[in-house]
Amino acid sequence: MSVRRSQTLIVVKRARGRHGPDGGMVGAMEFLILGPLSVTEDGGAVDVPGARPRALLALLALSPGQVLSADRLVDELWGGAPPAHAANALQAAVSRLRRALEPVRGAGEPGRLVAARSGGYALEVDPEAVDAVRFERLAALGREALGGGDARRAEVLLREALDLWRGPALADFAGELFAEAPSARLEELRLAALEDRVEAGLALGGHGALVGELQALVREQPLRERLRGQLMRALYRSGRQADALALYEATRRVLAEELGLDPGPELRRLQRAMLAQDPALEGPEAVAPAARRAGQARAATGSPAVPTGCPAAAAGPSGACR
Repeated sequence: MSVRRSQTLIVVKRARGRHGPDGGMVGAMEFLILGPLSVTEDGGAVDVPGARPRALLALLALSPGQVLSADRLVDELWGGAPPAHAANALQAAVSRLRRALEPVRGAGEPGRLVAARSGGYALEVDPEAVDAVRFERLAALGREALGGGDARRAEVLLREALDLWRGPALADFAGELFAEAPSARLEELRLAALEDRVEAGLALGGHGALVGELQALVREQPLRERLRGQLMRALYRSGRQADALALYEATRRVLAEELGLDPGPELRRLQRAMLAQDPALEGPEAVAPAARRAGQARAATGSPAVPTGCPAAAAGPSGACR
């Protein structure tokens, strides 16, 4: 599959590249691929003409600092049907991209940003200059905080990560073979980070505010059991037990019709817990007073303490420890 022509404007942003308190770049050149391909420079637009220079930039930005061989770039850019003089065609695309990103580079000077390296080319920038790299780092930090029981820090980090998205990843290249796998991978990471952020919100007692958002998410992603379990818990904690149980039945039908499967063990446990009106389903903000009362009773009788919870990130759709 060949790269389609596009009138997309690529924008580039340069600055000193100092690091912020979370380790991210502040004011550095930014290559944005979580949405339409975009790069900015001092707030001004830099036009990168031609479909292949734009696609070449996207390919290199997916692996900043890593060398992509000339053979691989040819295969990706021309979809397995390279021109007769593929090496010359690739060099032409590289030259056009360099002229756009480094307009003051002198004739004959080697490229600094799009650098020739051992049989291929690399985008020589701090990886943090690419929004997808920043997103993955922040999402990982958020999940780590969630697993450690710090739901508030997790929510902040995960919101920051998700705010980097401006649309589908590599939106300019939808349908292009080279973009299919990386865009699907990034979308899966986005959904996982979104679920983690919802989990943090539930842990912080935000179930009421999350119901509407989760209903929309379930409509968009009807086969993701974790989202359905989170919506069931948000409804239950909002005093809507009947709606939560009705959602379970709807989930059972959808999974049977679409996949020929039953709900997973986590959702089945969640349904049973709701039918039994398990106090643990009320969430940490409701369970804490009960736990204090139980602790007082144990202290009076000399009974040993029993663990009552687990880190939020270790919870499945039901909120139970895995």
